Amino acid sequence: MPSWVGPCVATLVDKPPPGPAWSYEVKWGGYRAELHIELGRVRILTRNGHDWTNRFPSIAAEAPQLGVNTAILDGEAVVLDDKGRSDFGLLQRALGRRPGLHGPGEILLMAFDLLYLDGRDLRRQPQAERRQFLKQLLAGRDGAILLSEEVDADGAEFFRAACELGLEGIIAKRRDKPYHSGRRPEWLKIKCARRDTFVIVGYEPSTMPGAIGRLLLAAKKGDGLVYVGGCGTGWSYQESVTLRQLLDAIPADRPAVDLKRKGAFYSKPLLVAAVEYRAWTQDGKLRHPSFKGVLPLNGKTKVCVVGT
Repeated sequence: MPSWVGPCVATLVDKPPPGPAWSYEVKWGGYRAELHIELGRVRILTRNGHDWTNRFPSIAAEAPQLGVNTAILDGEAVVLDDKGRSDFGLLQRALGRRPGLHGPGEILLMAFDLLYLDGRDLRRQPQAERRQFLKQLLAGRDGAILLSEEVDADGAEFFRAACELGLEGIIAKRRDKPYHSGRRPEWLKIKCARRDTFVIVGYEPSTMPGAIGRLLLAAKKGDGLVYVGGCGTGWSYQESVTLRQLLDAIPADRPAVDLKRKGAFYSKPLLVAAVEYRAWTQDGKLRHPSFKGVLPLNGKTKVCVVGT
């Protein structure tokens, strides 16, 4: 039995591949986790092979109950929100050192592949066969180790539905391919992206001369504005310099939101940024925002409203 298997990593594409050769699953937003069971010994390894067994106590405690002598399960360690969606922010807080609303006992393993079972290396078997073994192993389970279900649907329809439900995206896998470590074309990931406009309330300088490190963004809430996080990607160096010059021309003595940032420059809320992002975190911040452009704030500009 291998001591560690480098994970198969999905390639990012813009749209789902069509046809019956592909299977589809939800893209879980968590930490890649490889569960090893070997004669009663349990280990949970990260995508880089680090041993995180102690950080996932509920998964480790349940693993011996699977009733196998040896096994390697590939999956994602996640924490689910009240709508059953994985939330990376909740996972980070569950793994944090400070006590919070969510603890390590709430972390689940969404298993989506089976690489080794009772002395048999399954990596050369087609994905469809490995999936069948995994389904048999996890059938009817309700605990810390769960089956990441396949969805029997057209890829484009499933992707559209996943985005409407606020999920991160979907994964597509070739049913006839074996398991290979590394980034592979037989596993594809298609991410949902949202796009809104947010008021620019300032910036943090870059280490590069005259450029911006992070834009400070706000959304509407009631009659005012609320801080929704920073954005530090999506522009070229020259675009960043030009944007900084625009903001330097409209300085503000105090931020337009409740915010204190050491070294930040605050600007009057006269410009908005078009931003593409993946989702909202539990504490009301943008996840993976990317700058797409700047517009003047006027009566025709639609600014994102928190809670919509």
